[in-house]
Amino acid sequence: MADHNPFPGENNTGHFWDDNIRELNNPPPQWWMIALWASLAWFILYGLLYPMFPVLPWQSQEEGGFSKGLLGWTSIQEYEQGMEQVAAARAQYEDRIADLSAEEILADPGLTQYTLASAKVLFGDYCAACHGSGGQGNPGYPVLADDDWLYGGSLAKISETITNGRKGAMTAHKDILTEAEVDRLARFAVELADGGEGSEAGWKLFNEKGCTSCHGQEANGILAELPDGSIVTVGAANLTDRIWRFEPGGYESAKHTILYGVNQPDIEQTRDAVMPAFGDAAGSLEGKLEPDQIKKLAVYVHSLGGGQ
Repeated sequence: MADHNPFPGENNTGHFWDDNIRELNNPPPQWWMIALWASLAWFILYGLLYPMFPVLPWQSQEEGGFSKGLLGWTSIQEYEQGMEQVAAARAQYEDRIADLSAEEILADPGLTQYTLASAKVLFGDYCAACHGSGGQGNPGYPVLADDDWLYGGSLAKISETITNGRKGAMTAHKDILTEAEVDRLARFAVELADGGEGSEAGWKLFNEKGCTSCHGQEANGILAELPDGSIVTVGAANLTDRIWRFEPGGYESAKHTILYGVNQPDIEQTRDAVMPAFGDAAGSLEGKLEPDQIKKLAVYVHSLGGGQ
């Protein structure tokens, strides 16, 4: 084919298609060659300075088995340096938090802002799985973003809850009350939750069966209010608001709780309501929190629900 080249003065390979279509043999542009050699030089330089080659036949696996680079750089080393920088920036705040109470932290706007930002990460790691990323609650777990508190919403009570955990209890009444009494109490709870005053028969049965010993004389979960404004409660639900501790709420839900109780041993259908302890009382609980972390979380949860 090259012997019959119709373009003898042209730098082509001698390959032709459809007469005028041919393959030229021109060198690449100079800028392209410069870029090629520059990239090769960069590859070699990078390989000398940084870890690059995964396997070196003269090194054992215990020795690392890869090139270390002249600079001695590692991603772990860079991570540790970054963490040291973060710790240094946080130190001025962390030292103050260690010396202050949760109440004193809230009194300092700047420190409060830092504490909330820091505690958001802790909340995501330890609390969000049950209570939701924003404290909105998940099915079967309390909402932290409202102002309804089973054990009180003061900073002291919230810290106590995080440190020691909570395990509510309510007696199963399936062998104590008649079917008619269970029905009446369940309807009474719904009446109160809907904003009503409750029937006279409902209040009578509520008092006679000792429900006031946990839910209070006014069925609001408060046993007493102390002169300093704090309240005494055993963690019983407030029956006079529209918040249901166990989904979906309503008559059937109330009836189920009355019949089978909460955390009752040997009762298969009992409600399960347990929060683990995260403080010193947690014993061997994996991932338990330090006192300063509990302090931060108390401030964070307090801010979520407009704590008392």
